[in-house]
Amino acid sequence: MSGRGFPEAEFAARCAKAQAKMAEVDLAALVLTSEPEVRYFTGYLTRFWESPTRPWFVIVPASGKPIAVIPSIGAALMGQTWVEDIRTWTAPDLRDDGVTLLAQTLREVVPEGEHIGLPDGHETHLRMPLADLQRVRDDIGGRKIAGDAGIMRALRMVKSDAEIAKIETACAIAGRAFARVPEIARAGVPLEEVYRRFQMLCLEEGADWVSYLAGGAEQGGYGDVISPAIDTPLTAGDVLMLDTGVVWDGYFSDYDRNWSVGSATPEVAGAHAALIEASDAAFELAKPGVTAAELFHAMNDVVSGGQGGTDAGRLGHGLGMSLTEWPSLIAMDHTVLEAGMVLTLEPGIAVGDKILVHEENIAITHSGARYLSPRAGRELPVI
Repeated sequence: MSGRGFPEAEFAARCAKAQAKMAEVDLAALVLTSEPEVRYFTGYLTRFWESPTRPWFVIVPASGKPIAVIPSIGAALMGQTWVEDIRTWTAPDLRDDGVTLLAQTLREVVPEGEHIGLPDGHETHLRMPLADLQRVRDDIGGRKIAGDAGIMRALRMVKSDAEIAKIETACAIAGRAFARVPEIARAGVPLEEVYRRFQMLCLEEGADWVSYLAGGAEQGGYGDVISPAIDTPLTAGDVLMLDTGVVWDGYFSDYDRNWSVGSATPEVAGAHAALIEASDAAFELAKPGVTAAELFHAMNDVVSGGQGGTDAGRLGHGLGMSLTEWPSLIAMDHTVLEAGMVLTLEPGIAVGDKILVHEENIAITHSGARYLSPRAGRELPVI
């Protein structure tokens, strides 16, 4: 198991990389407002983000450490990070919820006429009211707010060894919980009880929290992979699938496992074997220089014979501080793989009017890929 937190050098390296990229595209600062962006540069880890009431801001200037502009309730915890310049207001303030303080700080660190970047691509969002953003624009003089030219995406997409170690720890925790599913799942047990007890297993095995759990259990497969649990008992012939994202020290695992309740039909057993074949095909291909689209096609050729895609829209994605990150394993995503990227491989296959889905987590290395999740075998486990 990796240690918790990061040394200050990890954050200094992240800032240096960001500032080098900022210089290339003439950005004098980045303004970050979402939980993973703020945590990426500060190490500020808290569940308090579940409350949407207060906005939080971190400024990455052209040089030097980040500046936190945050509600006063967060000052003590932020003070435990490597950030030294922490500016606060008493929030929520219905008249001025950090707007004046943020604009004042930007005027201080960004020269007149320079540009300030906000993440603006896919999978980004601005965690502040639109009206407040306009007030900031009006209050920063001749400085301009622009997009971040993909800087945050590029930085977060390639992980350090320390980050990958945390993801691998989360994967190991989930793996131990998956191995214990036969303790809690059998014919007659309601699916909602399986969900509840599986989350307990994850916590027992060391998860900080279980941020995501979905799945299904129906005869010969399942109808979708995102539904909440229902109280219907498991019955012989069901295929049970659990897909979990457990969190350890702020980093996610994200993979699933399937079980047959009683003996599987030949169709179900064959479909499961095909899913393993598909994920293995992508794993063998995954290395620096290959594209996300090529991994998609490697899996899609197995599960559909190359005839179209899956209704899910993609066959995997990035993974890290968020459950899903860039890139998407789809035909139109030509992101080039680099060492340090962490991906899920998630092929799906039709079984009559139902589906089966299988997912693994891998890290890209200089020589290929390695599994972070304990690799599943071709044979569908029976409970």
